[in-house]
This record gives sequence, C-alpha cells and structure tokens, in this order.
Amino acid sequence: MPISDAQSAGIVEAVRAVAAAEILPRFRNLSGEDIDAKAAFDDLVTVADRAAEDALTARIHAILPGDTVVGEEAVAEDRALLDRVGQGRVTIIDPIDGTWNFAHGIANYGVIVAVVEDGVTVWGLLYDPSFDDWIVAHRGQGAWFHRAGRSRRLSVDTADVPFDHQRGNLGGYLYPKAHQPALAALTPMFRRANSMGASLHEYRQLALGGSDFCLNGMLNVWDHAAGVLILQEAGGMSRLLDGTEYRPTMTEGRLLNARTEMLWHQLAATFNAALDQV
Repeated sequence: MPISDAQSAGIVEAVRAVAAAEILPRFRNLSGEDIDAKAAFDDLVTVADRAAEDALTARIHAILPGDTVVGEEAVAEDRALLDRVGQGRVTIIDPIDGTWNFAHGIANYGVIVAVVEDGVTVWGLLYDPSFDDWIVAHRGQGAWFHRAGRSRRLSVDTADVPFDHQRGNLGGYLYPKAHQPALAALTPMFRRANSMGASLHEYRQLALGGSDFCLNGMLNVWDHAAGVLILQEAGGMSRLLDGTEYRPTMTEGRLLNARTEMLWHQLAATFNAALDQV
C-alpha cells in the first residue's frame, strides 16, 4: 500500500517536532556521560539518539498503525529486528545519522527515515535539523527539496566530467585494512575524495548537485534505503560494485552511487580494478 500524501506530511512533521524537542536542545550541550560507544570506539550513541528514536517510533506507529518500525538503536540491542525488513511494510529510522559529528559539535548530521514495503523502498526522507529543510521521495514521483515553505524537484547534472574535476566520498575506513591502501591510492585521481561522516549529507549532496559519487563499504539499511531511493528519483544511479541492484535487505557489499549511469560504469571499473588487486 503506497504512503499517502497525508501520511508523508505526517512523518515529516513528526521528524521536525522530534528534532526540535529531542535533538537540537542537546546539540553542543552534551556531557561525557551522555555519550556511549557501541561496536567500535568511534561508533557512538548519545542520549539524543535514544530519545529521538523512542519519540519518533511512537509517532510513526500513530501515523502508520499496525506497521513495523525498526530503528538503528533498537537493532544495536537486538540485531534480529533486521529480519523484519522485507516482511510487509516497515519504517526504518536513523534518529541521528552522523552521531560522531553530532557528539563533537559538528553540524553535519540529520535524521533519515525510509519506508520499505516487501523489500522495496517506497518512501524516503533526509532531514537536516540545523536548517529545518529536507529531501523527500515517493517511488516513481521524483525527489523534492523542501525549505521555508517552498519545494523544487531535484534532477542531477548529466554532464560528463573528468575524474580530476570530480568531488566525491570514499569511506575507506569502512573497508578491511587490506583494502584501504588501494582506495587511498585512488584519491589523487579526483579533485576531492573524502568522507563526510554522515550518509545523509553524502546523499543530499549527490541529489543537490554538490557531489559526483559516493562509495560505501557498509550496508546498514538505515544509512542507505532512503538515500538510494532519493538519488534514483533525482536521476542518479546506485548499485553494488558487482552491478547488483541495491536492496534494503542487503547487509554486505560495496555500494557505489553516482550522478549518471555512464559515470557509475567508469567509477566501477576503476574501483573494481584497484580492489581486485588486493
């Protein structure tokens, strides 16, 4: 069952309200005891993540009664919750994407919400609390940027740009140590190639025209389901490096996002050649 316009608007308003109540008041206002590490020393969770996820989960249950809600922090406590993705309609929440940035006072974070139905992302939201603007997409209806009561449809630039003019994101630290030197050796090919530390803004930059590509070696559904849909609806391309179509149920693989199909193929050949030599 498609997400209605009223339900879409309701989820957006729920995210804005929760961000205003639970996230923004804590930004640059956290104490050391408000921050914990999860799987790694730099994989952080804060009181704001937990409070925002709890509040947003309750609001989404009210908007989409009977549906399953799966949040990043809930999965951290019970990874078996991921098995529900692909079974009926499931809403995926990343209450604060870019938690390391948020915890260190860097305004490069946000809220990601995706609605997945029978393993297919049908709705996605990338929300920036600092500026109260967002990108939203319904499958088959384009990607739309909203700010200050105005909206515009997004469309990626299709120009062919040489590698040394391209800007993109390489999350080399998300790859095994053995692969990191090969990826690092590629960075001089591009004008800029780094990591923003927040999938939300990497996808936003691609859809808004500030980036050409993003390569990611970790397939957390809360990081990618909404962003992949939004990029595709804006005319870009997202596939695993082996050419497989991305699906929200995937948990392993190398995901390459690019402005255009031609650019995707050029980059895939480059990245695969480098990684295959390891």
